[in-house]
Amino acid sequence: MQQQIVVTPFAQKANSQLTKQQITVLQVNLGKRCNLACSHCHVEASPQRTEELSPEICEQIIELINKFPQIKILDLTGGAPEMNYGFKPLVEAAIKNHKQVIVRSNLTIYFEAGFTDLPEYFTKHQVQIVASLPCYLADNVDQMRGKGVFNKSIQALQWLNKLGYGSNPNLILDLVYNPQLPVNENFSLTPNQSKLESDYKKLLKTNFDIVFNNLFTITNLPVGRTKFHLERTKLYLPYLQFLESHFNPVTMDSLMCRNELSIDYLGNVYDCDFNQMMNLPAKTSSGEILTVTNLLALGSLDIIEKIQTAPYCYGCTAGSGSSCGGALV
Repeated sequence: MQQQIVVTPFAQKANSQLTKQQITVLQVNLGKRCNLACSHCHVEASPQRTEELSPEICEQIIELINKFPQIKILDLTGGAPEMNYGFKPLVEAAIKNHKQVIVRSNLTIYFEAGFTDLPEYFTKHQVQIVASLPCYLADNVDQMRGKGVFNKSIQALQWLNKLGYGSNPNLILDLVYNPQLPVNENFSLTPNQSKLESDYKKLLKTNFDIVFNNLFTITNLPVGRTKFHLERTKLYLPYLQFLESHFNPVTMDSLMCRNELSIDYLGNVYDCDFNQMMNLPAKTSSGEILTVTNLLALGSLDIIEKIQTAPYCYGCTAGSGSSCGGALV
């Protein structure tokens, strides 16, 4: 008889409900339109998806940016954020208000019709680029992200380097590593971030004359396509149990959900992008679901007490931890 797998509720393992700190990061998911359909995408974005930000919600987010000086970072994601409505207006509103702007880019978008101006646009506005390059080996990248994606990504990085990204201190170029999706129960945590960054830098410089600033290692959370893959292969619960077994309480203070709000293309508010994809909205202390409209009406970003948690939170707290900015410890 097979042993039943039990996963401890995250809030119980963490010993208390997570609480918010002052909000300094606004992460906006502009929609699900993308020129790629990556196998590990927790957003389930693809060229077939049409959901994107509306003009009304875009204006409300710009109002948030204008109204709250405490926002230090505007973090734009998708889909390919650049393909979705409102991308440039949000960038320019944030720059006008002296915010740091991060765009989470798949790099290949720069070669699509209508988007070939992006590298120069990013350079002009000194946008920080966080680019997905889940491996420095072509076969692994193409397997996860589609045929030819590695070569296009390399060309895009060389293009950005020529503009000063990776060498000019005002033009930050960071890369993101995602592990391959597990195919059996021989799970492993993401490799040591600093060592892997050193390997990336050496190989990309030697083979392609590419330089970049930082490498972020991000754990595959069982959300979106990763969750579907794990369920198909009957690895979902074993993987959750593996993540729980490597829970590291030291990561708790640095979790990205502590000081950020995640906003979707409909204007709903979440504690993080993963909760957004799993439709677990942020709530006030009275249990009211938050929207951008509520935030503007209440005149405050700091109205969430308890962060909503779920079993996949173990992915952010396992081992060295994981966030949109890489390892936590």
